[in-house]
Amino acid sequence: MSRPFLGVERSVSDRVWRERLDDASRGIALALVQEYGLDDLLARVLAGRGVTTSDIPAYLEPRLRELMPDPSTMIGMDEAAERLAQAIIARDTVAIFGDYDVDGACSSAVLAGFLDFVGVKRLIHIPDRLIEGYGPNSEAIQSLHAAGAKLLVTVDCGTTSHEPIDEARRLGMDCIVLDHHQAPDDLPSAFAIVNPNRQDDLSGLGHLCAAGVVFMTLIAVTRVLRAKGFWKQRGGEPDLMAQLDLVALGTVADVVPLRGLNRAFVRQGLQVARARARPGLRSLADIARVDGPMTPFHLGFLIGPRINAGGRIGDAALGANLLLTQDEGEAAVIATRLDALNKERQEIEVAMVAEAEAEALVALGVHEDHGNVIVTASEQWHPGVVGLVAARLKERFRRPAFAIALDGRGTGTGSGRSIQGVDLGRAVRAAVEAGLAIKGGGHAMAAGVTLRADQIDALRDFLEARLGEVSSDARAENGLVVDGAISAGGVRPSVINEIDKAGPFGSAQPEPLFVLPSHQVVDAALVGSQHVRARFRSADGTGIGGIAFRAAGGPIGDALLKGRGTSLHIAGHLTIDRYGGGERPQIRIVDVAVP
Repeated sequence: MSRPFLGVERSVSDRVWRERLDDASRGIALALVQEYGLDDLLARVLAGRGVTTSDIPAYLEPRLRELMPDPSTMIGMDEAAERLAQAIIARDTVAIFGDYDVDGACSSAVLAGFLDFVGVKRLIHIPDRLIEGYGPNSEAIQSLHAAGAKLLVTVDCGTTSHEPIDEARRLGMDCIVLDHHQAPDDLPSAFAIVNPNRQDDLSGLGHLCAAGVVFMTLIAVTRVLRAKGFWKQRGGEPDLMAQLDLVALGTVADVVPLRGLNRAFVRQGLQVARARARPGLRSLADIARVDGPMTPFHLGFLIGPRINAGGRIGDAALGANLLLTQDEGEAAVIATRLDALNKERQEIEVAMVAEAEAEALVALGVHEDHGNVIVTASEQWHPGVVGLVAARLKERFRRPAFAIALDGRGTGTGSGRSIQGVDLGRAVRAAVEAGLAIKGGGHAMAAGVTLRADQIDALRDFLEARLGEVSSDARAENGLVVDGAISAGGVRPSVINEIDKAGPFGSAQPEPLFVLPSHQVVDAALVGSQHVRARFRSADGTGIGGIAFRAAGGPIGDALLKGRGTSLHIAGHLTIDRYGGGERPQIRIVDVAVP
């Protein structure tokens, strides 16, 4: 491991700081500067993410056409595309069963938009999180069949839904599953299951979100219809590229790795989103006060949470309806409703997080020196918000964390979030197979579980035994990784724009993190109840503003508020604040250390 950056062995959030670049990557950065004339900071950022001199042209301008594999590399794709094409030609009613999160809403909207274009009647069902739970259920499938559906397509769900898919078959409906969640050996008896995380899928596309899988499926369907002469009769093919704003939103919000095809999806999807042609996204961006061109930060932290709010505590169909509507008035009404639900969700979350953190502190001990997996539960918690609580616990304690809402009748619904290097989804599936939960599964970084209240202690012990050592090692390795140091005087909009050429940033493509070394805290104050805004000054007198989101009451917020007049090392992401007009550099604070 490299030496601690600026000598920081323990920041206020108890993390060691390490430099991202080693000697080899410093050499690559120098070569990038010399061969391509890149800015030094941009070269450092690229080299720190494994980009070499031979990668530069394709990396800085990723082209979807060159990165897009043949959809048929995914097992089940040819069968799914042919069956969908048959339904379109026969003008059969197609039922779409989606998940209630952002990826589910985007996937549903992408598929529904395609069916609208070809003039096929479609039905969309997004399950109520509290009443129906995750994934297809027999009652909803019966209702869709009664409404005339002849083909069922599940998006962002269905890979483990044996009984509901059997019910669809009993009713005479074929079922196509378009999903990306980790899959068991035993798959449902669907007509086709397209999931790059099937254990028999060799496509290497397991990093796609569901919206990405749906997009590739529509490419395959378009190809089948082209071969059948369908588009000549229709007068032209759909512009699938116009759907990339939704694919980008689903990709960022579902926190799948931004590498290869996903990076191209987001890069080009952001260009589509910046054109503001989709009424729903435009209305939501305006109400969320998105400043400047759309970025992954806007998608992940401003747009995504508002769409999610409908599925968490309101009407789960609001998100998909917003993304599909072409009516400006309807878009404004739905966006306003989602914004109000998001504010309500935030209030619920604050109270739940406080209770969960208190429970976790007791479990971990005063010094937080034992316990490598956190499992919390309460009968007072809203089941639609437990995923956010788990995420806050993971951020605060840097451990895999679960938050479980108990229904008072002996059953709990929980959500978990993991840290880099710890596969939570696989562990949850193992717990289900061991009889320690009723059902569960998910990704490496996020998982869901349903269990009896009397199984919670056993699940906690199982996860600790299975993941404890891995979690401890991951925390030791996963300190705060820093791209470099820069003074306030060096942070200019032009510099930030240059660094952003290495983007988009997200999962597996970390946003560059820089340190303002020994900058004086000129002022610091609370913003609302959760955030801390501060102003810093370098040794030469240059000032820069900063914001620490959700830092109030925590070690970072306390260090800033109590540090007025002192010098601190400030670690964070360099951004441009465009609120109110103009362009002002600022730092989005991630950590603080005493020099």
